[in-house]
Amino acid sequence: MHLTEAVEGYLAHLSDVRRLSVATVRSYRSDLAHLVSALGDRVLADVDVEDLREWQWQAAKSGQSKATAARRASTVRGFFAWAVEEEIVASDPSQRLVSPKRGRTLPVVATADALERVLAATAEHAAGGDPVALRDHALLELLYGSGARVSEVCALDLDDVDHERRTLLLRGKGDKDRVVPFGLPAARALEAYLVRARPALRARAMEASTTPDAGGDGAATRGPNGRGKAREVAPGAGRAVFLGAKGARLGPRAVHTLVTRTVAPSVGTEVLGPHALRHSAATHLLDGGADLRAVQEILGHASLGTTQIYTHVSAERLREAYRLAHPRA
Repeated sequence: MHLTEAVEGYLAHLSDVRRLSVATVRSYRSDLAHLVSALGDRVLADVDVEDLREWQWQAAKSGQSKATAARRASTVRGFFAWAVEEEIVASDPSQRLVSPKRGRTLPVVATADALERVLAATAEHAAGGDPVALRDHALLELLYGSGARVSEVCALDLDDVDHERRTLLLRGKGDKDRVVPFGLPAARALEAYLVRARPALRARAMEASTTPDAGGDGAATRGPNGRGKAREVAPGAGRAVFLGAKGARLGPRAVHTLVTRTVAPSVGTEVLGPHALRHSAATHLLDGGADLRAVQEILGHASLGTTQIYTHVSAERLREAYRLAHPRA
C-alpha cells in the first residue's frame, strides 16, 4: 500500500472508529500531508527510520518549532502503530524516532484590572444599541466568564443556555458535553444581546435571502402574491446564539479579530487569540482560591496535568508581586 492510500485509511479510522472531532482529524491530516510531501507517495513498507529522521531534519532546518516537531512525531507514531495493527507493514520504524522536548511556555494572561477596563469599554459601546456592539460585549463577557473555548461558544445553540441557573451546555473535544457556570455580568450582557440585537441580526439573514424568483435557481421561492418569499441562506443559524453581521452563525475567525482588536492592546501585543480569555479565566479562578480540580472541570481538561500550567502562571504572578512590593525582595 502506498503512503497516500494508507494515510486516508488512517484518517477514516480516526473519524469513524475513534470518533475524533473534525478539527482533530484535520490536524492529523495536515501533519501526515507534510510527511507525504517530504517522502513522496512511496510504498509504506519501504519507509524506514532514516527516512523519518531526514524528514525531521529538513523540517527543523526550515524553522519548524519544537512543539510542532513533537506533535508531528506523535502523529507519525500513531499512524505507523495503526499500520502495524492493520498488517499493512511488518514493523514500526517510528519507534526509534526521537521527539524534541517541548519548552514550557506560559500562556498569555490579561490582568483582572485590564479585562475590567476592556469590558467596561465594550459595555459603553454596546449602550448605544448597535447590534454588533451588543453581540461583541456579550461574547467577550461569556468567553471570560465561562472559560469556554471559542469553538464551544460559537457552537452554542439557544437551548444550550440555562438562564435561570446561569449555565452553558458546552460540547468540547471528543464530543464530550459539560455544564459550566457563568456570572451575572455575562448573564446581563447576554440577555441584552438576545433581546435587543440578535433579532436584528437574524432579520439581516432573511432580508439577504429575499430576492425575486430567478427561474427556479433556488434563490427564492414564490409566495401566493407572486413575490419572492424569504428563505434562510444559512440553515441552522436560527438556533445559533451568536450571529455574524449578515445573520449566519458566528465563526471563530471573527471572534479572533474581535479579541485582537479589543483585548490585545491591554496585554501589550499586536495579535491575541480568544484562548487568552480562557487562560485568563483559569488563572483568575486559581488566584481567587478555586480548587484545581474544579477548574479542570470548568475547562473540560481530560488531564489534571493540563490544568496545572495555570498554577505556574499564578506562581509567577505571585513572585512578581513579591518582587515589586517586599522591601527585602
